[in-house]
Order: sequence, then structure tokens, then C-alpha cells
Amino acid sequence: MQAGTRALIRSLGCELTFDLIDTTQRHLATGVARAPVEALIARDLAYGPDARHRLDIFRRDGAQNAPVLLFVHGGGFVMGDKCLPNLPFYDNIGSWAADEGWVGVTMNYRLAPDHMWPSGAQDVARAVGWLRSEIAAYGGDPARIVVMGHSAGAAHVGTYLSHPQLQHDWGPGIIGTVLVSGTYDPASSQPNAYQLAYYGTDQKRYKDFSMVPGLITTNVPLCIAVSEYDGVDFRRQAALLVGAFGRARGDIPRIHWLPAHNHLSSLLAIGTGDDTLGALVSDFVRGLTGRTGTA
Repeated sequence: MQAGTRALIRSLGCELTFDLIDTTQRHLATGVARAPVEALIARDLAYGPDARHRLDIFRRDGAQNAPVLLFVHGGGFVMGDKCLPNLPFYDNIGSWAADEGWVGVTMNYRLAPDHMWPSGAQDVARAVGWLRSEIAAYGGDPARIVVMGHSAGAAHVGTYLSHPQLQHDWGPGIIGTVLVSGTYDPASSQPNAYQLAYYGTDQKRYKDFSMVPGLITTNVPLCIAVSEYDGVDFRRQAALLVGAFGRARGDIPRIHWLPAHNHLSSLLAIGTGDDTLGALVSDFVRGLTGRTGTA
């Protein structure tokens, strides 16, 4: 990571404030992030009936049978978008995936408080089902889908993977999952207004929403990441999941601690000179898929 970015991220601390969000976004947008110039992009494709059921697809010209990386954004369950206004995020992830020789997909989902648990996981399921049916027309291999979620997006992906009743009859339909800075056990996390908006105010029910029992028994390979300057609750949640995994299976999952990154910068820096997470995700995906596809 460049020294200036490292110093800025450190100065912002760990508390996820609007100042941290705005400063991190502005710094990486103006000084680091790139526009998607090489990828062919299909925008706002409908994968369901709601206005938020939209996704963007990024691919190289001539792509065939390429692995598919589906990215699910964060936003505290109540906000966020696959393409932030006047910013290169999260196009940076879709275009980076295309540069890797894959088909990149970024998706929106319904938001709380109008849509509560398990709507996010249901939308992940719907998007995966759409990709299984349609992505071959865009050069992707429907049998090689990896889903990556960040923050609230990681919770939605984790819920989908850990609650079989939310999956399709044919199962999760994915070959791997990347969970970045998520909360996996709502009952043991610090309750906040965002969680109350999505999970509801009856915290006695939160134990039923836990992803941990399903994540420690799933056969779908996991890649877990947390940042040095993530908020303490995100770090504790990663530790809780890894500890439960170890107790249940006598081993550890693939876990990465990202130095000098905060809750946002790990994602915003993907595909740039400040990227740490991208190389780890690339290694994970290539290990699962064995090849890139044809471009």
C-alpha cells in the first residue's frame, strides 16, 4: 500500500463514521481507483420483479465459459448500491474481475426497513438462480459461480449459504464464498439502528438468524477477510466464526487479516496499487476454478 494511503487510513481510526466513509471514498476515487475501460458492461439487468432487483455484468470481449464472481455490496442493510453515484465503486470490482479473465457481476438488493430478514439472502438466491440460467449468454460458466459479500452483503451471503431453506432445490449453486468484514451472529454483535431495521427489535429472535452453525458445516469453501482498522465488532465476529469453525472441524477456514485497511478501503482499493484483498480473492477463485475461461 502507498505510504500516503496507509497514513490516511490509520489516521481515520476504526469507528465507522460518515467522515471515515466519505474521506476513504474520496481519497481512493481521486488518487487510486480507475474507470472500467476494458470491460464490456451490461447495466441494470433485471433478475427479479422489484426495482432493486438489478445487476451489472462486466466481461472481456469474446469471453466464454469464464468463472463468475458475484459481488454483494454493504450499506448497513438500509443503503448502498452496486454503482455509487459519481464514484468508481463498485465498478472497480466488476472491471477487475473482467481483467482477471472472469465475468464480474455486481448486484443490488432490497433494503430495510421496508424489507427485513431474510430479504437480502432471498435476493442473493434469486440472483444466483438468474445467473445459473442466463450468465452463459454473457460468457460466464454457470457451474463456476463464486459469491463475494461485504459488510451487510457478507451477512446476506452468509445467511443464504447457512440457511438451506433459503436456497434452491438444487442447493446453493455456488462453488465458493468470500465473506469480507461481516457480522455472522447477530445475537452476539453490538446492536445498532441498522441491525434493528433489518433484524427487528425483538432481539430474542436473533439467535435464529445466526449464520455460524451453517457456515461451520457447509461444504462450500469459505474465504474470510477482516481489516486491521475494521470496527471492533467486525473483528470480534470474524474471530467468533473462525473459533467456532475450529472447534467444530478441528481446522481453520481460509482467513485473511488485511493490514492498513479499514472497513471500506479493502474493497475500494481492489484492482489498484493499494490493493491487498484482490490478490487473495484471485488466488482463492483460481484455486476453485482451475482456469480463467476463454477471452
